[in-house]
Amino acid sequence: MTQPAILEQIANTTLYWEDLVPGMTYSTSSRTITEADVAAFAALTGDFNKVHVDAEYAKGTIFGQRIAHGMLVAAFMAGLTSRSIPNQFFEGSLFSVLENRLKFPKPTFIGDTIRVEIEVVEQKTTSRPDRGIVAFLRKAINQRGEVVAEMAATCLFKRRTPGDAQ
Repeated sequence: MTQPAILEQIANTTLYWEDLVPGMTYSTSSRTITEADVAAFAALTGDFNKVHVDAEYAKGTIFGQRIAHGMLVAAFMAGLTSRSIPNQFFEGSLFSVLENRLKFPKPTFIGDTIRVEIEVVEQKTTSRPDRGIVAFLRKAINQRGEVVAEMAATCLFKRRTPGDAQ
Protein backbone atom coordinates (compact mmCIF):
# COMPACT_ATOMS: atom_id res chain seq x y z
CA MET A 1 0.00 0.00 0.00
CA THR A 2 1.37 3.46 -0.89
CA GLN A 3 1.92 6.15 1.72
CA PRO A 4 -1.01 8.32 0.49
CA ALA A 5 -3.29 5.24 0.55
CA ILE A 6 -2.23 4.44 4.12
CA LEU A 7 -2.85 8.04 5.21
CA GLU A 8 -6.27 8.01 3.55
CA GLN A 9 -7.12 4.74 5.28
CA ILE A 10 -6.09 6.19 8.65
CA ALA A 11 -8.01 9.42 8.01
CA ASN A 12 -11.17 7.45 7.23
CA THR A 13 -10.96 5.28 10.36
CA THR A 14 -13.89 5.33 12.78
CA LEU A 15 -13.83 3.86 16.27
CA TYR A 16 -17.18 2.34 17.23
CA TRP A 17 -18.66 1.15 20.52
CA GLU A 18 -17.12 -2.29 19.98
CA ASP A 19 -13.62 -0.78 19.74
CA LEU A 20 -13.79 1.04 23.09
CA VAL A 21 -13.12 -1.74 25.57
CA PRO A 22 -12.68 -1.27 29.32
CA GLY A 23 -9.04 -0.80 30.24
CA MET A 24 -8.18 1.08 27.05
CA THR A 25 -6.19 4.24 27.92
CA TYR A 26 -4.75 7.21 26.09
CA SER A 27 -3.34 10.65 26.91
CA THR A 28 -3.62 14.12 25.46
CA SER A 29 -1.11 16.82 24.77
CA SER A 30 -0.70 19.46 27.49
CA ARG A 31 -1.77 23.06 28.01
CA THR A 32 -0.60 25.74 30.42
CA ILE A 33 -3.30 27.75 32.19
CA THR A 34 -2.39 31.42 31.92
CA GLU A 35 -3.36 34.68 33.57
CA ALA A 36 -5.10 35.63 30.32
CA ASP A 37 -7.13 32.39 30.36
CA VAL A 38 -8.41 33.08 33.89
CA ALA A 39 -9.21 36.73 33.12
CA ALA A 40 -11.03 35.82 29.89
CA PHE A 41 -13.00 33.05 31.61
CA ALA A 42 -14.03 35.41 34.44
CA ALA A 43 -15.17 37.99 31.89
CA LEU A 44 -17.00 35.42 29.77
CA THR A 45 -18.85 33.78 32.66
CA GLY A 46 -19.16 36.68 35.09
CA ASP A 47 -17.44 34.56 37.77
CA PHE A 48 -15.21 37.13 39.45
CA ASN A 49 -14.79 35.18 42.68
CA LYS A 50 -11.84 36.76 44.49
CA VAL A 51 -9.95 33.46 44.79
CA HIS A 52 -9.62 33.56 41.00
CA VAL A 53 -9.01 37.25 40.30
CA ASP A 54 -7.62 38.96 43.43
CA ALA A 55 -4.02 37.99 44.26
CA GLU A 56 -4.00 39.75 47.66
CA TYR A 57 -7.23 38.07 48.72
CA ALA A 58 -6.05 34.66 47.47
CA LYS A 59 -2.84 34.89 49.56
CA GLY A 60 -5.03 34.64 52.67
CA THR A 61 -6.89 31.52 51.53
CA ILE A 62 -5.97 27.89 52.11
CA PHE A 63 -4.45 27.92 48.61
CA GLY A 64 -2.04 30.80 49.27
CA GLN A 65 -2.43 32.03 45.71
CA ARG A 66 -5.02 32.44 42.98
CA ILE A 67 -6.56 29.32 41.51
CA ALA A 68 -8.12 28.64 38.12
CA HIS A 69 -11.89 28.24 37.91
CA GLY A 70 -12.91 24.58 38.13
CA MET A 71 -15.10 24.93 35.07
CA LEU A 72 -12.18 26.48 33.16
CA VAL A 73 -10.12 23.39 33.96
CA ALA A 74 -13.06 21.19 32.88
CA ALA A 75 -13.36 23.14 29.62
CA PHE A 76 -9.64 22.68 28.94
CA MET A 77 -10.03 18.98 29.68
CA ALA A 78 -12.80 18.80 27.08
CA GLY A 79 -10.70 20.70 24.54
CA LEU A 80 -7.57 18.63 25.09
CA THR A 81 -9.61 15.43 24.89
CA SER A 82 -11.44 16.44 21.71
CA ARG A 83 -8.13 17.24 19.99
CA SER A 84 -6.49 13.94 20.99
CA ILE A 85 -5.80 11.50 18.18
CA PRO A 86 -8.17 8.73 19.39
CA ASN A 87 -11.02 11.23 19.69
CA GLN A 88 -10.55 12.21 16.04
CA PHE A 89 -11.75 8.70 15.21
CA PHE A 90 -15.02 9.20 17.16
CA GLU A 91 -16.41 11.77 14.72
CA GLY A 92 -18.43 9.21 12.80
CA SER A 93 -19.65 7.31 15.85
CA LEU A 94 -20.13 9.56 18.89
CA PHE A 95 -23.81 10.43 19.14
CA SER A 96 -23.88 12.33 22.40
CA VAL A 97 -22.32 13.02 25.78
CA LEU A 98 -25.01 11.86 28.20
CA GLU A 99 -23.43 12.87 31.51
CA ASN A 100 -20.34 14.51 33.00
CA ARG A 101 -19.51 14.32 36.71
CA LEU A 102 -16.66 16.45 38.02
CA LYS A 103 -14.37 16.34 41.04
CA PHE A 104 -11.52 18.69 41.88
CA PRO A 105 -9.23 16.88 44.36
CA LYS A 106 -6.50 19.56 44.16
CA PRO A 107 -6.41 23.17 43.00
CA THR A 108 -5.10 24.22 39.62
CA PHE A 109 -2.92 27.31 39.84
CA ILE A 110 -2.21 29.92 37.20
CA GLY A 111 0.89 28.68 35.40
CA ASP A 112 0.09 24.99 35.89
CA THR A 113 0.36 22.78 32.83
CA ILE A 114 -2.22 20.02 32.57
CA ARG A 115 -2.65 16.98 30.37
CA VAL A 116 -5.53 14.52 30.41
CA GLU A 117 -5.33 10.77 30.84
CA ILE A 118 -8.42 8.96 29.60
CA GLU A 119 -9.52 5.43 30.46
CA VAL A 120 -12.49 3.48 29.14
CA VAL A 121 -14.05 2.13 32.33
CA GLU A 122 -17.33 0.60 31.18
CA GLN A 123 -19.14 -0.51 28.06
CA LYS A 124 -22.91 -1.18 28.15
CA THR A 125 -25.46 -2.24 25.60
CA THR A 126 -28.74 -0.40 25.22
CA SER A 127 -32.21 -1.53 24.20
CA ARG A 128 -31.36 -0.37 20.67
CA PRO A 129 -28.93 -2.62 18.77
CA ASP A 130 -27.41 0.25 16.78
CA ARG A 131 -25.93 2.03 19.82
CA GLY A 132 -24.16 1.48 23.10
CA ILE A 133 -22.89 3.41 26.10
CA VAL A 134 -19.24 3.95 26.98
CA ALA A 135 -18.08 5.39 30.31
CA PHE A 136 -14.75 7.19 30.46
CA LEU A 137 -12.70 8.45 33.39
CA ARG A 138 -10.68 11.52 32.45
CA LYS A 139 -8.01 12.82 34.83
CA ALA A 140 -6.33 16.21 34.53
CA ILE A 141 -2.77 15.86 35.75
CA ASN A 142 -0.49 18.83 36.40
CA GLN A 143 3.25 19.13 35.87
CA ARG A 144 3.85 17.82 39.42
CA GLY A 145 1.97 14.59 38.62
CA GLU A 146 -1.01 15.58 40.79
CA VAL A 147 -4.57 14.80 39.73
CA VAL A 148 -6.30 18.19 39.84
CA ALA A 149 -9.60 17.23 38.24
CA GLU A 150 -11.54 14.09 37.42
CA MET A 151 -14.35 13.89 34.91
CA ALA A 152 -16.52 10.79 34.67
CA ALA A 153 -18.10 11.02 31.22
CA THR A 154 -20.83 8.78 29.85
CA CYS A 155 -21.26 8.82 26.08
CA LEU A 156 -23.59 7.26 23.53
CA PHE A 157 -21.79 5.64 20.58
CA LYS A 158 -22.83 4.05 17.32
CA ARG A 159 -22.35 0.29 17.14
CA ARG A 160 -20.75 -1.27 14.11
CA THR A 161 -23.21 -2.54 11.52
CA PRO A 162 -22.43 -5.11 8.80
CA GLY A 163 -21.68 -2.35 6.26
CA ASP A 164 -19.19 -0.47 8.46
CA ALA A 165 -15.45 -0.82 7.86
CA GLN A 166 -13.43 -2.72 10.43
